[in-house]
Amino acid sequence: MPRPPQHYAVLPVALMLACSVGGAEADESPREAIMNPKAEQRVHVTQGYGRWFPSDPTDLRRQINGYINAADGVMLSGPIVAAIAPHAGYAYSGPVAGHTFRAIRDSARGGHTPDTVVVLGLSHRGSPPGVALLDADLIRSPLGAVPIDRDTTTRMAEGRDRLHLDSAPHRGEHSAENEIPFLQVALPDTPLVVGIIGDHDPRTLKQLGEALKAIATTRSILVVASTDLLHDADYDKVTRTDKGTLKHIAALDIPALAGSWDYRHQVCCGIGPVLASMTYARAQGCTEGILLHYRNSGDDHPASRGEWVVGYGAVVFCGPRPPS
Repeated sequence: MPRPPQHYAVLPVALMLACSVGGAEADESPREAIMNPKAEQRVHVTQGYGRWFPSDPTDLRRQINGYINAADGVMLSGPIVAAIAPHAGYAYSGPVAGHTFRAIRDSARGGHTPDTVVVLGLSHRGSPPGVALLDADLIRSPLGAVPIDRDTTTRMAEGRDRLHLDSAPHRGEHSAENEIPFLQVALPDTPLVVGIIGDHDPRTLKQLGEALKAIATTRSILVVASTDLLHDADYDKVTRTDKGTLKHIAALDIPALAGSWDYRHQVCCGIGPVLASMTYARAQGCTEGILLHYRNSGDDHPASRGEWVVGYGAVVFCGPRPPS
């Protein structure tokens, strides 16, 4: 079945479950991670350029800066410890993602640059259980290469059987990858850990939460959860459901959000990353999330109503302000 270049909104309803872990969504042959023999570094190349976001670096940077600069600034109570951003094609979700990364950029400019960003996505095509942490030294997008925090990646996996170093699930998967160029603009040269969550097992989220909490004792980390919201033909249903979902997220009500999700009613296309980010935010002393912006594809593309509507939300979680 042919697939659209950038967006879910025109997919048949039969593919709604493609956002669930283990979905049968097909993909083109991946561009493999490459080896740089001179530096002996493993370089993972983003594979979505020209499809989910522009391949030309000038166009890509201009587009991202446009989304970020068009977003509203917001006064924050402390450093951002976790954030949520959508992962659809930039032409659709980019304006919403711009609000998340505007807040992240402004927080860094205010003196709160994290040591490491942990980007969490999901597998649209099915991957082994647990969290697959990208096993590379660099990740390269059209904007250039950004270092992978090898030490943090390795430490997260040590002694945890649900977390493992494995690049295979990252090949052809856009959920985490689509956040990378935004981070390169908002937090230039900040090292990354990139994980793909392959199941909904509570043991996976427990171990991931423990790993993030342990790392945070020695490094300041920002967790970026990649998710879109409800996918459905009914515009009113998407709008209403997303409002409730974002209310749970902003309230850091993990049981309510988890209880509202199932395979046939995926209120988050990335529920694992969202639950992990909320758990980490709570562990860092956050008491609520800040909803920065919400839109869905039916708002900006009314022709999609009645066919396929996808929701997008931008949320940040702030920890306590450090003592001066």
